[in-house]
Amino acid sequence: MERRTIGAAALAVGAVGLGCMPMSWAYSTSRQRGDESLRAVHRALDLGLTLLDTADMYGPFTNELLLGRVLKERRSDAFVSTKVGLLVGEQHIVANGRPGYVKRACDASLRRLQTDVIDLYQLHRADPEVPVEETWGAMAELVQAGKVRALGLCAVGARGGRRAGTLLHDATIRQLQRVQQVFPVSAVEAELSVWSPEALDTLVPWCEARGIGFLAAMPLGNGFLTGTLTPGEGFEPDDMRARHPRFTAEMMAANQPIVAGLRRVAARHGEHVTPAQVALAWVLAQGRHVVAVPGAKRERWVTENADAARLCLSAGDLTEVSGLPRAQGSWE
Repeated sequence: MERRTIGAAALAVGAVGLGCMPMSWAYSTSRQRGDESLRAVHRALDLGLTLLDTADMYGPFTNELLLGRVLKERRSDAFVSTKVGLLVGEQHIVANGRPGYVKRACDASLRRLQTDVIDLYQLHRADPEVPVEETWGAMAELVQAGKVRALGLCAVGARGGRRAGTLLHDATIRQLQRVQQVFPVSAVEAELSVWSPEALDTLVPWCEARGIGFLAAMPLGNGFLTGTLTPGEGFEPDDMRARHPRFTAEMMAANQPIVAGLRRVAARHGEHVTPAQVALAWVLAQGRHVVAVPGAKRERWVTENADAARLCLSAGDLTEVSGLPRAQGSWE
């Protein structure tokens, strides 16, 4: 597996990582199986997908507990990224960026993960009631205490801010500019995929210019770009795609030309190359500071994702993929 670096501290990780959220959060509960997920994590580490991306809110807490079972045996093989700043209620999610809470949450994550240090500690969302500098300062103290190696920030407004004249990641960049004055940012995590390329406008180049790693979340478009989802098949009520504007039956059908385009490129590279691998290879080609973090909970998908790191797309391939139709959503 190709290695890439995150931030000025040159933290090395595999070019493809493993998003662990689907193992216990946001996707169909009936398809979440602990033993199967554990095998997927082990397979990822075997293949060099060293970055394991989780958060205390996933579950909540159960995702970190699951990873802890693997890290107890294989801590030296993994680069652990977890997040803080969101609390899960029965029907809602709220931000908490109070310094005291951040420090307690870090200690709790360390216990669940069965490790004495977190490689990358990310602020999931800023608390509107707490100056982000105060939250970031508490996180910086965790680095100084040896509990955390580096700090990262998750992009805000994942699907908001699309008003005329407003760039999607303006708010994130403003936050980054503020926290950079307190302690260096090593990585930014934000959505980036063939059907959600907006981060390329400002956020990806902003990070590259400052030596900050970019973690591409949802690089397979919540599974759509794999070409394995059937329009109209539906999703379980607890699956976030059941409420996603691009996953209505009508919009999934309308967006099929995107998958068809990925299939055309894949076919030129061999019968065993998949649309998902083309989608991941396109993300990796957006910069040496970009790390793709596809979610997966089965060994099969982990293996397929790992193979994408070896797929070399030509300049023509990249242009063709970049020129695929814009994704449509029922709210647009």
